Amino acid sequence: MKNLVETLKANFEAFAKDAESQIANGNKAAGQRARKVSLDIEKALKDFRKKSIEDTKK
Repeated sequence: MKNLVETLKANFEAFAKDAESQIANGNKAAGQRARKVSLDIEKALKDFRKKSIEDTKK
């Protein structure tokens, strides 16, 4: 679970950096990277939710 949280933190930082670059500079490649990492974040959040529910049932 700790590993998952570390991965989420890194992904959020990468997303924020790339999204800001797209917004501020119109960088299309950064926008594409931000969209890709947003999908990774979505998957990781679903996994976190599943593991969190399992842990509370113990």
